[in-house]
Amino acid sequence: MKKLILGIALTAGSLAFAQTTTTSSNMSSTSPVRFGIKGGMNVSSLSNDAGLDDSKSKIGFNGGVFANIPVASSFSIQPEVLYNNLGSKVTLTDVNIGGNNYTAEYARHLDYISVPLMFQYNFVPNFYLEAGPEFSFMIDARDKYKNTKNGSTTGAESYSLNKDAFNKFNFGIGIGAGYYFTDNIGLTARYVAGTTDIYKNNNGDAVRNNNFQVGLAFKF
Repeated sequence: MKKLILGIALTAGSLAFAQTTTTSSNMSSTSPVRFGIKGGMNVSSLSNDAGLDDSKSKIGFNGGVFANIPVASSFSIQPEVLYNNLGSKVTLTDVNIGGNNYTAEYARHLDYISVPLMFQYNFVPNFYLEAGPEFSFMIDARDKYKNTKNGSTTGAESYSLNKDAFNKFNFGIGIGAGYYFTDNIGLTARYVAGTTDIYKNNNGDAVRNNNFQVGLAFKF
């Protein structure tokens, strides 16, 4: 929780700095602060989970807001606040009976409010590379089960998990890139490697979130 508060404080400080930069933009060579919205697809997984030997990547989504704060001609800071759907997918059984293929699988959904703080370098005005920390706070955890026959769903259920079994705070390191087709619309990609064990009392190997994001960003 203390780390989450620190992350939010850094974001708030960055946004406050954004206002100062906007005010003084006419007296500096940097561009004005730009605010925007972004969203896209997550391809997430859980690493080193001994209980999920057949763990596979799960498709999820992300979305939120950001502020892009230029600090030099080619450098900027971008704090964000995102809703992040993470987790993984596990195939429990996959059998063929009488020419019919039956599959049972479940997906672990871990939902977070994430606060990335990206440091961006622009090689050219519309293309950048980025890296920085991501602070996240868990808001929901559930398992979704699904049975299929020949690819068609025959049954689906969802169960809430005890959030007290999970660490509420998650810390990750992100690297990524982005390209703006216009002054307002861009394509973004980022990989975030978790460094925090998602389980609170884990006697085995640490289980960490890993996530690849791709999506669109719109600057106002």
